[in-house]
Formats: sequence, structure tokens, C-alpha cells
Amino acid sequence: MSKRDYYVVLEVTKTASEADIKKSFRALAMKHHPDKNPGNKDSEALFKEAAEAYEVLSDPEKRSTYDRFGHEGLRGQGMGGGFQNAEDVFSQFGDIFGELFGMGGRQRGAKAGPRPGADLEYVLALDFLDAAKGTEQEIQVPKHAFCETCDGSGAKAGSSPVTCDTCKGAGEVMQRQAFFQIRTACPRCQGSGKTIKDPCGSCSGSGRQRVSDKLKVTIPAGVDDAMQLRLSGKGDIGDRGARNGDLYVTIRLKEHGLFRRDGVHVLCTVPMSFPTACLGGRITIPTIDGDIPYDVEAGTPSGRVVTLRGKGIPSVQGRGRGDQHVQLVVAVPKSLGAREEELVRELAAVHDTKVRDKSFWEDLKTKFNF
Repeated sequence: MSKRDYYVVLEVTKTASEADIKKSFRALAMKHHPDKNPGNKDSEALFKEAAEAYEVLSDPEKRSTYDRFGHEGLRGQGMGGGFQNAEDVFSQFGDIFGELFGMGGRQRGAKAGPRPGADLEYVLALDFLDAAKGTEQEIQVPKHAFCETCDGSGAKAGSSPVTCDTCKGAGEVMQRQAFFQIRTACPRCQGSGKTIKDPCGSCSGSGRQRVSDKLKVTIPAGVDDAMQLRLSGKGDIGDRGARNGDLYVTIRLKEHGLFRRDGVHVLCTVPMSFPTACLGGRITIPTIDGDIPYDVEAGTPSGRVVTLRGKGIPSVQGRGRGDQHVQLVVAVPKSLGAREEELVRELAAVHDTKVRDKSFWEDLKTKFNF
């Protein structure tokens, strides 16, 4: 079944502000919340659909990708996968539901236990040609690893974490409001169910240390500026027994001295001599795959745009290649040799074109000594 447009799902326009998007999601979440519609599969589906739409449209990078490429663009970058159940929604947007129901933390059905790691972002500056043709890049990502001294326990050598007195090891506390039953992480142990009396000196009881993780990233041909690549499980570490977060590599394209980009199409400007424009001739046109010869037709005006089919950027979704649009311009020399000037003056005379007399420039040179 095809997915509905995210703007339609959230009942907003494509020009809606972040505040409007959040307001609409809050209203839909209240309307279709599972606790207000127990056993109603349709409401649960609408609840998950609204959360999926909000996840994309509330993130500027994901929203930009969606606006340009739609659902297919999100799938190509490992985004917009949706939520398996309502608990995934509560886990993802606990802050939103905290605002809705008057308290923060995890919501209905959220289970105590190890917390997953945080997602990380790495901004990768990429050369134009590397983005067009694909490449492999080595990056170093600052992140957390388990402390080597205490092996992640956070406790000093010879000691161990003890059961939290507040939650009795459950990792959560329960509160009720109206028809909602809300579980929140224990404020003392932050959901772990354990506290540390004698902290490790190396990590001050956190059980973590900062490291620089070296990774090789395969960049597919055709990536564009602001696109993201998701590396599953390469984000920050979670608690023991929990999954790591994901790493999102955001592409930033460097400017190229010759080529410009318009989606999958390449734009450039190539000079030709005046005789070539008039009489025709062969010139060399650079492409992302290397130089190729091109035969200019006689009488080609300066500024004409010619198209080289299939010489553009490969589609990142693997659907062919774009074109290269080349603007041909007549190159005007800054200075002329004596014979060249003589020929140009003869041509001007043939066309009855008035040009400055040669003696005019000689007089200027003598007067101003240049």
C-alpha cells in the first residue's frame, strides 16, 4: 500500500512552520492515542502514521529530502521507515507526550530497562566529482565507549552498583492522571535500577569514556548536498544490553571550479574562439568522466547551450543519469598581436563596423606613458 503524503497526514500545507507542524501532530496524537481508543486498530494505525509524518517534517534535513524526492528519497537514505507499534512512538517522542499529559518521561507501556544509544551526526565535506562518481571515505567520529577501567559499570574496582532505593530496581516510577497510566524513568537512577556508591575514578561513575571511532563510509554515486547516509548501530553506545544509536553522515558538497549542479544535471561554460564560432571546428568539452571532442557548427552564436545526453550525474536511486548542459561562449583575447589586430580591422571594414582608430590608442600611450 502506498504511503499518504506527510503534509496531508498532518493536515498542514507544505509551507507550514515547525510550530504549526508540532501543533497539528499534538492534536492528532491526542485524538488517536491508544489509551483513548483501546483496541481500535484504525486509530492505532493513524497514530503511527502521524508520528511517522512528524518524525520527517519536524527534522529540517529529512523534510528537505522529502520535499525534493518524496517517500522514495527517504527510503534511498534509510529514513522514513515508520514505527512498528505505539510503544516505538512513545519511546521516540516522550517529550511531546510529556507536554500533552502534564509530565515528561516515557509513556504508556514503556518498559524499564537499558536505554539505547543516541544517534550521532557527522558532516562530510565532499568533492564535486567524488559525490558524482561515488567514493569511499575514512572518517573519525567522536563518540562514547565503555570505560576500560570499570568495564562500563561505573563502579570503583572491588565494588558494584547497588539496587536503587527509589524504584527498588524497577528503573521506573508509575503515575496516573485521568484515564492515562504513565511510567517515567526513575529520577534517581535514570532508569537503570542501580546506583553507584563508590564511582570509578577514570569515568567518574558514568561508565563511559570519549573515543574517536575510525570508520570507512561508502558514498554512492549521485549523492547531493544535504543528503544523509545512515550507518546503523554506528552511533553512541547504549546501556549494557541495549542497541547502539545510528550515525547519520550529512553530505556537504564543495564548489567546483567548472561544474555546477542542477539535480542530476551538470552545467558548465566552455569557451570557443571567434573563428570556430564563425566557421565551425572541433573543441574539447570537459565532463565528469573526462574530456571529450565536440564539433561546433558554423555560425554558432556566443551563449548557445548544447546538451550532452547521459553525461550528467547518476541517479542515487540507480535510475539512469542526467545530462550535461554546456554554454558555448566566444573567448575574447585581452590583447592582440600586430597581425591579429590587422586582420580584425580588415574584418571590421568588410562589415562596415566602426572601431577605434589605432592612432587613438598610440596617442593615449604617449600621453599617459603606459
